[in-house]
Amino acid sequence: MVTFVEHPGPGGPLSAAGELRMPFSEAVKYCILGISVLLLLLALGILAWQIFRCFSQTPAYRHQDPGIRDLLYAEEKPSTAGKYSAPPSTTVEDVSAEAHRLSRCLSQASFPPESCPADGDTREDQTNKKVSGSLRFSVYYDQLQSRLVVTVLQVEGLLGYSQTASVQLFVKIRLMWSGSGGAGAEGLKEHEGEAVCTVLQEWRTRVVKGSCSPLFGDQFSCSLQEDDPLRHISLRMEVRDFDKFSRHTVLGEVRVPLGQLNITYPLELREDLQTPQKDVVGEVLLSLKFLPTSQRLEVGLLKVRTALTEMSSETALYARISIQCNQSKSRYQKTSCVARCPVTVFNEVLMFSLPELPLLRCKISVSVFEMDTSGKSGKRLMGQLSVGKERSSEDEHWVLMVRSVRQPVAKWHRLLI
Repeated sequence: MVTFVEHPGPGGPLSAAGELRMPFSEAVKYCILGISVLLLLLALGILAWQIFRCFSQTPAYRHQDPGIRDLLYAEEKPSTAGKYSAPPSTTVEDVSAEAHRLSRCLSQASFPPESCPADGDTREDQTNKKVSGSLRFSVYYDQLQSRLVVTVLQVEGLLGYSQTASVQLFVKIRLMWSGSGGAGAEGLKEHEGEAVCTVLQEWRTRVVKGSCSPLFGDQFSCSLQEDDPLRHISLRMEVRDFDKFSRHTVLGEVRVPLGQLNITYPLELREDLQTPQKDVVGEVLLSLKFLPTSQRLEVGLLKVRTALTEMSSETALYARISIQCNQSKSRYQKTSCVARCPVTVFNEVLMFSLPELPLLRCKISVSVFEMDTSGKSGKRLMGQLSVGKERSSEDEHWVLMVRSVRQPVAKWHRLLI
């Protein structure tokens, strides 16, 4: 109930003023006041408990094992941190930054670094450190028809697979050509004195599930038109564990130089699996340009130089480029298709946005594919390369790019497969 009481003003008429009276008894008012005081005390208690937890956990983090402390701070040190033996001592730390460092440490300790982040066939480079087992196969060269026949028979002696039901094995075969005589091979051989190879044919057996000693019996053949075709040709056969996301694990490989064998009659061989190695299949002229203000990176694919054993007007090349920075992978970009030549000229620049600075780890992956413009066959991976910065090392091209800010820096890189 609201009542108005008039008070006489000095030297004038009476002025009306409102006075609000709450329709509660004194007991109800004291109850509301008591509840308010209890809520205030509860809030102060929660605040005190959070402060106590914060200060009780910080010393445990600061006085942990020196090895773990160095691992956590390894990525936070600047490039001139070699002069210091310990991280800078701070009294108050940001909780979010601490959680970020812990997550990076755990992820790097639990998972090995990716070898080459791309998609499809480009993720087949994950290999096991321990190589065991053998591959049984046969090779035959028909001189009358100039035809090479390869038969994959069986994989034997694979160890370390307790759950055989999850194993899905297959064999990928590459017919590699190396040596002089190919178009453009002379210029490539001068690069660091390494022979450049060319993949003539690629085959793949069927997938056998749930067996560590699978029987295949798959046969492949191709025609060879040279006068002495076997002198520069070798077989590279990789045993792989199939993955439906195309992240096939390479368990081991077998390399057989055919020029050193008498295969005029069918010859059955059994070779032990070896640690997979990369072959040089060409060179790529790559240009890098860093724009720190807009946090962008320009990657230019200028030229691709490969060795050709025979010229074909129906083959074209294109590249797929992706960037992974601070464990954040950007969407890949593709160049246009260009007709394949001994030196294929692209001169295309692709723009990528970078995450927040500083860039602790950054890797640029380039995958070069060959495709048939007539549509008779699909694409084929020719080779890959990667440039960037790791935790403890930086690529020479990356260092030159950082020193030449806002200026493109071009450099040749080996194309591997």
